[in-house]
Amino acid sequence: MARGAIIALLLAGSASAQTPPGVYSEQRQLPGLSAPGEIVIDRAGIPHIYAANARDGFFLQGYAVARDRLWQIDLWRKRGLGRLSASFGPQFVAQDRAARLLLYRGDMAAEWAAYPADARGWTEGFVAGINAFVADVEAGRAPLPMEFGATGTRPERWQADDVVRIRSNALIRNIPDEVARARALCGGDVKYEPLRRELAPAHTVSIPKGLDPCTIPENVLDDFARGTADVRFDGQKLVVANIDPDAQEGSNNWVIAPSRSATGRPILANDPHRAHAVPNLRYLSHIDTPDLKIAGSGEPALPGVSFGHNEDAAWAITIFAIDQQDLVVNPKGTRLTEVRETIDVKGEAPRAVVLKFTEDGPILHEDPASGRSFALRVTWSKPGASAYFNATWAFKAKTWEEFLVARDHWGAPPLNLLFANRTGDIGWAPGGFVPIRAAGDGLLPVPAGKAHRWTGLLDAKLMPVKHNPADGWIATANEMNIPAGYPHMLGLEWADRSRITRISEVIAAKPKLSLTDAMALQNDATSAMARRAVALLKGLNGRDDNERGALALLGGWDGHEGPDSAAAALYEIWAARQLPVSAVKAIVPEDKRRTFGRTSIGSILPVLEAGALLGPDPKAVREGILLNSLGMAFAEATRLLGPDPATWRWGALHRADFVPALPIAGRDAERRVGPVPIGGSGSTPMAMGTGPDFRVVSGASVRLVMDVGEWDNSMAINTPGQSGDPASPHYRDLFARWATGNYVPFVWSRPRVLQEAERIIAVTPAR
Repeated sequence: MARGAIIALLLAGSASAQTPPGVYSEQRQLPGLSAPGEIVIDRAGIPHIYAANARDGFFLQGYAVARDRLWQIDLWRKRGLGRLSASFGPQFVAQDRAARLLLYRGDMAAEWAAYPADARGWTEGFVAGINAFVADVEAGRAPLPMEFGATGTRPERWQADDVVRIRSNALIRNIPDEVARARALCGGDVKYEPLRRELAPAHTVSIPKGLDPCTIPENVLDDFARGTADVRFDGQKLVVANIDPDAQEGSNNWVIAPSRSATGRPILANDPHRAHAVPNLRYLSHIDTPDLKIAGSGEPALPGVSFGHNEDAAWAITIFAIDQQDLVVNPKGTRLTEVRETIDVKGEAPRAVVLKFTEDGPILHEDPASGRSFALRVTWSKPGASAYFNATWAFKAKTWEEFLVARDHWGAPPLNLLFANRTGDIGWAPGGFVPIRAAGDGLLPVPAGKAHRWTGLLDAKLMPVKHNPADGWIATANEMNIPAGYPHMLGLEWADRSRITRISEVIAAKPKLSLTDAMALQNDATSAMARRAVALLKGLNGRDDNERGALALLGGWDGHEGPDSAAAALYEIWAARQLPVSAVKAIVPEDKRRTFGRTSIGSILPVLEAGALLGPDPKAVREGILLNSLGMAFAEATRLLGPDPATWRWGALHRADFVPALPIAGRDAERRVGPVPIGGSGSTPMAMGTGPDFRVVSGASVRLVMDVGEWDNSMAINTPGQSGDPASPHYRDLFARWATGNYVPFVWSRPRVLQEAERIIAVTPAR
């Protein structure tokens, strides 16, 4: 008997034969499944999928995802394909048109050829599983999520091409930064650029020949904002978030070699940071088949996992800041290619729209006054650049050499890829398409034409690597980590070094690190940035009660941003609201401030420390900036938190409070998760980026710590839960654990899965 048939027979009887006491069991017949299988849902809501073959494994993953996240993934697909208007009406026509500008429009055969040979079949299985659950909903065998009822909409069916054609979810840069820089230099001076944005390696900004920064319209990225934005149902204006220097998205990962590990095996930890939502961006799952076994976290609309492990090796990700975008300025009279499409509109006749392109890419804006147009040149237009999809190359990688094959194919987003396997190998291999520019550095928009064209992509084998370093560990946190002397231009705009500084000092201080140590470090709330800022206050004397009060509270503070910290509350008010204003006012001449834009403490501190921009008396200017801003911060803290600093608490301002994007009358209270006071900030390893009101808006939704080779010991947490259904016990059940730095087991072997099981769904092919 064939191996697949034996597995199918075993699975067919496994639910009744092995269902532990107290575990709920149910049966499903699913059209499109080739053999019996199981979805074992554990007490944390994580599906562990057992199937007779990989295609069925992905089918059942798609079914499980749709069972938990149907509204979320359906909305993701409609947004990405430009199909919102068909469900929600004419107010989404502009967003639909913008989304269609950003789709992959190349040859689909070339696109699929860029991925492993099995990837298309896996994806077809995955979407068939989603469609099988949609069929259950349509037939009344599964409930319709409340959001569809509230909006009078229905989920749509998927095709495999939908998954890879959508490109607008790729976190790549740096077109918003180019526009912000151009506007700052319109009537400004490049000498002040270090205050606005620190570059690394150190680099002097120069304006490309033929570019007038003043010709870049303020609204040039409106369609880019629409095409990349989440769906908003509150009518608020869309903004390009990356223009905001205070946007605190990033990620951490580190790998510990056996020589430095308390287990004697590698430990690999990852906590990617993204904007928070409910349900959140990522989904934990586990697929076990005879020909493929993987577990980890991924985007729920993609098959498999973006980071995690197979039987032999594990991998982890953080953003690596390759500059993969340029804004191209076309002169008046440039010939534009037009593509006419029809957008279906709920309650109205379909609308015809025109999409325009040049050989550089989609036209984001046309300026009627000057006749100029502005195109997006971007690596995601290339085959093989679907976001995170090249993780499929890592699913079967066992060795470092096989993992480098995955790195060689990685397109978008650009990532620090960390690796570890059960033989003890560890390594760092950043991946992502790197454009080779004929001229320039990618920091500003460029005129169209040969002088600033892209001549190709860098050979991936020329990317830097690190393999089994002598000190026994590697960590990344979006910082500039290109080795000194590396000859190729990759990017110049990186996250500040605050998180990697703290991560490195904790790891370096321990001769051996345990799984518990790794979890504690993912939840470390000490800010190296805060310590650096406080160091500048040494020796200052306050001139009034507010300044003296601020100095007394921050003097000697160790930078720990716990929720009960008064110093953290004052520091964050100072760093986010008062110090940037005071620094710009003191350093940038008044006539150059109008378009200067915003800055952040990560760029301000190097300027204050160096003193070159502070004029002939840098000490006096520095003291004036620090004292003025501290005094105003103390006054603001008094208004926000009361007159007694002893009662101030960072957690009174800094709260995790997740509210669904779609309001539903009478149901919002049960769908809201939070608020709870929480520590950390955008500059601590426990990344908790804040919005203008100090509410937590970004950070680690998923944290994963893997014991490489003894996978049953791995731990994970998602927030607020695995399910997007408020009626599910797994909608918010992980939120309190996440907020307090706790985890759940992320088990691997079948005996351990059954020990953790809550529900077993036995599935068979429909007759």
